[in-house]
Amino acid sequence: MINEIRNKAKELLEAKAVECVIGYERATDNLTARPAFVYEPSGADRLIFDETCVHNLSKYLTNRRHERTAIVAKPCDSRGVNLLLNESQLQRENVFIIGVVCSGMKRVRFNLIESSLLTKCQYCRQHTPVIYDFLVGEPVAETTTPDYSDVTEIENMTPVERGALWSEHFARCIRCYGCRQVCIGCYCYECFAEELDPLWIGIRIAPQENWIWNTGRAFHLSARCVACGECERVCPVNIPLMLVNRKLEKDSLQLFGFEPGVSAETAPPFATFKKEDNLGIGE
Repeated sequence: MINEIRNKAKELLEAKAVECVIGYERATDNLTARPAFVYEPSGADRLIFDETCVHNLSKYLTNRRHERTAIVAKPCDSRGVNLLLNESQLQRENVFIIGVVCSGMKRVRFNLIESSLLTKCQYCRQHTPVIYDFLVGEPVAETTTPDYSDVTEIENMTPVERGALWSEHFARCIRCYGCRQVCIGCYCYECFAEELDPLWIGIRIAPQENWIWNTGRAFHLSARCVACGECERVCPVNIPLMLVNRKLEKDSLQLFGFEPGVSAETAPPFATFKKEDNLGIGE
């Protein structure tokens, strides 16, 4: 797989079909992977792909909107590309997608690669990218039945229990905004959390502000989160952010039959209005 990625990247750069290839290279710890930006054919030999290539590379495409770029895309990365295409943040002709069949990423702790998959990969149903121009690896059939057992566990709690649970989690938030910075769906030039007129949220780190930040961001990602899990991965205080996102993902699927990032053409439910929608929550 690595040779296929390198050869394709080298081919694209030599033909000047793209100006840059965004992929993965070995990090300085000689164990994990980090994003790589390759501009010359000779640099393609740096590219790798293994179970440590966890970063969602589609995030970097927003900085190259008008430049021809190739990207090495796992399934969750490809959903990110579709999201950006759907929301007119990219032009399809400017992106060449080297899709990579993915069997899941693993956590690296204490300089060791753990045997179990990351939590997000355990729930993932897509192992083949949903969009690509060149595919590396043999396509794998998608698992049809989603597993929302983690969400159901929270849903079975009483409102008081859920409130206490999230109060405990959000109390740890230091408002570093790492979740926002790494998120493919957060590309606004000015975030609502930093607007001064109107002032939606204060600068102090306190329970009320933390609630507004975390719930406000979750609703902004409703039916948009591509489940790459990057927000939860970078959170320095280990808030289970994907649990919130997956709850909204489950509701979007059940109410509207919509899965974010699966198609670049289908508009998300909150960007459309259909008179026949019946949510069962009133007239």
